[in-house]
Formats: sequence, structure tokens, C-alpha cells
Amino acid sequence: MSSSSFGSYGSFGLDPARPPGEAPAERRRSLPVVGGGVGGRRAAALIPYRGGALDAPAAHAGPAPRSVRISVTDRCDFACTYCRPSRHDGYADGRLMTAAWRTMFEALRDAGIRRVRLTGGEPLLHPEIVSIVACLASLGFEDLALTTNASQLARLAAPLRDAGLHRLNVSIDTLDPQRFREVTRGGELARVLDGISAAIAAGFTSIKLNTVVLRGVNDDEIERIALWAWERRMVPRFLEVMPIAEGARLVGEHLVTAAEMRARLAAHLVEEEAVADPGLGPARYVRARRDPSLRVGFITGTSDTFCESCDRLRVSSTGVLRPCLATEDGVDASREARDGDRAAIGRRLDEAWRLKPDGKVWKGCTEETASSVSIRAIGG
Repeated sequence: MSSSSFGSYGSFGLDPARPPGEAPAERRRSLPVVGGGVGGRRAAALIPYRGGALDAPAAHAGPAPRSVRISVTDRCDFACTYCRPSRHDGYADGRLMTAAWRTMFEALRDAGIRRVRLTGGEPLLHPEIVSIVACLASLGFEDLALTTNASQLARLAAPLRDAGLHRLNVSIDTLDPQRFREVTRGGELARVLDGISAAIAAGFTSIKLNTVVLRGVNDDEIERIALWAWERRMVPRFLEVMPIAEGARLVGEHLVTAAEMRARLAAHLVEEEAVADPGLGPARYVRARRDPSLRVGFITGTSDTFCESCDRLRVSSTGVLRPCLATEDGVDASREARDGDRAAIGRRLDEAWRLKPDGKVWKGCTEETASSVSIRAIGG
């Protein structure tokens, strides 16, 4: 496949004089932050709901939040075509420092959160990521996971394991080096593969690979990626591109449904219903015919939304509590975190959870609001 195949995504390129992911100074800008300006208290902590299907917040009848995705940084050294419009799309101001994060983590634990996933941007770009993992591990969360593009994993896999990280998800959309550079706009596949090898050597026994499948781009690699992952006792997971952020431009032409993905792997799979791991996200898994201890996962979000069962809260790198990926709605708890006020963060969390859409009528990332969300800034 030639680079011209990516014409509809925009060109890619790196400035060798500038660190990866950094925009020129004159082009840097702040991403929109929910509820008001940067550097101070927003005018209102409880933000009115602006969803496409609803005009006002509906009482969320689902469970209280038990899972949280924490975007420790919005920086990323890749610019994947379904995530970012370019390498120069700006970064948020007012990111939380480590002391504020500890207060946030303690407040989340106090509120009943039991499962934590660290995301970004790219979380391994955070200079204190190992200390952050160690802090979370010391607080007794029952599950502590991290999603990464693995570009920095070769040097960090062992320290992260030693710090108490339980599980890893690695985003990898192709095993072809040139295609990888095109999809990521400059990423090096060899560094990612070295990172995966380091994670296996460090003793991580739960490594999942996340592949966003795009028709005409990488859908011819579904079988290859699955077999490659199984050979290394990893779990491949194939994701539908969702109409969120840049993905909204790609769905029409490039969507491959989970049903089609499974059909392409049918010769390798047990004929059974795909089932989710309780409490561990929306992926549904099917066992491999060659070895039923191996599995493959499928994540919908376009052909079949999974909002009704969602118990997930999100925290942005600036301390905004967001109850749904598909809107910008949220409650700012940054001042409370900086002030060390765990009880006040708990009250903000309750306010944020009341903003969570009713999953029976809300259609998640297929809603109109999703196309304007920065998936890099909130961790997908």
C-alpha cells in the first residue's frame, strides 16, 4: 500500500528540529476545557447536558461508577489518523501535578472506584508515570491497567511492572513498518515491537493488543495480527472505527463491523457466542479453535453501542470529571485536587455522574456531539 492511500486522512511529516508531538510555538493553542477558561475556577461546576438525543440530563439508572480512565497527559508522540487531525492540534493548559493527582486518586478510591486504567495521549510520556503507578498501587485498587502505543515501553516495562502495574493494552494497527508510519504519521514499528517484547520479558501475563480496523487500510491484516498475537500468548482485539473526533470522517468509507471481522477469522474461532469479561470493559471475546485458552476480542461502538451497561468515569489531564466519552460535558475538580480536598472531589464526582446520559436512549459515540470530542485529550 502506498502513502497515497492516505490522501483522505491528510499528510504526515516530522520536523527533525522539534521533539515529536510538539507544535511550533506560534501554533500552540489550548484545547477547549469544559466549563470555562484556563487557570481558574469555571463559572459553574455542573455543566448542562448538550447531547443530541436528550435536551436535559436524564437520571442515570445504571450502576455507580466502579471504573475510571485517567488521562495523565494529553501529549502523544503519534498522530494516528483516526485520533488527531495533525501533529499540531494543540495541547491543554493547566495539567494536574503529581501531588494533585494523589488527592484525586484517593478521592476516587473513597468514592468506590475499584478499577483504574491510565491513558493519555500517551501516558508513558509523562515524566513521573512510574511514580504515578506506584501511588495507585499503594492505594489498593483491585485492577490497575495502562493503555500505551508502546513507543517508550522498552525502557519502562520493567519499572512499571515493579511499581505494581497489573495489565497492559498496546495499540498497534498494523505489522507493516511503512503502513505503520503512515497510520501514525511517523511512528516506528520496531520501537513498538521492542516494547512488547520488553513487556513479555518483564512478566506481564495480561497483554492485549488493540487494532482499529479500517477498510482499505489494514483490514487485510486481521488474520495476521491475530495469529501473531496468539503465538506470543497475547489477546488481539479488533475495534470498529467510531464516529468520534477524526473517526467521524472515516466511518462512512472505512468502517469494518465486528461481525465482518469475526467472519474473516471464522476458520480460527470456536463457534460460540462472544462474551464480555465482567467489569472489564465492552470487548466481547471468542476462543481460538487451535487452543481454547487463547481468545480474540471485538469492540463495537458504531454497529452496536454499549452505553446501558457503562459504569465508567473519565478524568482529563486537567482534572475534569467526564461521565461520557461522546460529549464535552463534565465537572471541573482541579481546584479541589490542588487544594487536597478529597471530600470536595467526591461531591464533584456525584455531580459529574448525574450528567451521565441514560444509556437506554443515548447512542454513545454515534451521537452528533462525538465528532467534536478530542479523543487524544481524554484517552479514547
